[in-house]
Amino acid sequence: MPRLFSGRSVDRPSQGERVFADEAGRLWSAAHVGSAIVFVCITDGRQSDRALAMDHPALDAAVEDDQLRAWLTAAPRIGTLT
Repeated sequence: MPRLFSGRSVDRPSQGERVFADEAGRLWSAAHVGSAIVFVCITDGRQSDRALAMDHPALDAAVEDDQLRAWLTAAPRIGTLT
């Protein structure tokens, strides 16, 4: 099956978000919210949102996709506390 995404990230500087692909080709949005980076899977709603506490100034082009993938891997899933 051909991949529809080239693997390049898309900058969204107006909202401070970044879109990037993980190792499986799923698209994720990364947004700096307060003192955390929140990851939301755009292409697969079955994936849990994730968050990682981080005081990073911006998710601009200086943050490479490999770094975003590493942060995504390190970020725990956001879920309901029981």
